[in-house]
Amino acid sequence: MEKTYNGWTNYATWRVNLELVDGLSPRDMDWDGMPLSGLAYAIKEYVEYIICPLRANTLAENYALAFVSDVNWSEIAKHMIENYADQWEEEAA
Repeated sequence: MEKTYNGWTNYATWRVNLELVDGLSPRDMDWDGMPLSGLAYAIKEYVEYIICPLRANTLAENYALAFVSDVNWSEIAKHMIENYADQWEEEAA
């Protein structure tokens, strides 16, 4: 997969990770070793709730959801796991 925006797949993936996901750990997403796709889905649900908590189907919400539809959720999940791998190793020791 070619990285095209600041080391990420695209602008949407970079921006969502930077502004909405950065600082969260897989544990914040209740990840306990489930497949990567499960963590990716949990992150997607979290972000969609943050940007559209009421699901009022407004024009602004529709634009926001269209923007996040371009996000590579698996890339964010993998990045999140990699960022916390060292922390887990220290806890296990």
